[in-house]
Amino acid sequence: MTNANGSGSGTRDDPWLLKTPPGTSEYQMYRDETADPPALVCVVGKTTLSYRLSCIDDLHAMLVAHGDWMALGSADEQKPAAEGTVEAWGRSGDNPVGGWYGLKKGLRGRFGMYVPPVLEALGLAELEHNPRNNRMRALS
Repeated sequence: MTNANGSGSGTRDDPWLLKTPPGTSEYQMYRDETADPPALVCVVGKTTLSYRLSCIDDLHAMLVAHGDWMALGSADEQKPAAEGTVEAWGRSGDNPVGGWYGLKKGLRGRFGMYVPPVLEALGLAELEHNPRNNRMRALS
C-alpha cells in the first residue's frame, strides 16, 4: 500500500514507512501475524513497540461509530491520556480488548501517535498533519 504518508506492504521484509502525524519523525510498522497475540510492530530508531494487530480494525470501527473528528492525544504509558482521545480509547477498559492495545510494558503508550498513520496508509482514516493537537476521522 502506498500513499503520501506511507509505502511498503506492511510485512517484516517490506514494512510501511510512515511519519508521525506532525511529520517530524519517521518510523516503520509491520504486521507480525505469528506473534502471540498477533502484533502490529513499530520500529522507531532503536526502539521497538508493539500493539495488538486487531487495533487496526477495532480503531476503524470505533471511529466509524464516533462519526466525527477525534483528537489523537498521544501520551507515554506513564502519563494519563486526555479523555475522549484515540490514546485514551487505546488503553480503556471499554475498548474491545478491555485495556491496553500496547503489548510491551513500559512502552504501551503512544498509540495515538503511531497507529493512526497506519489507518491513513490503508485508506481507512483521514489525519490532520499540524505541528500539534492533530485529529483523525474514519473514511468508510
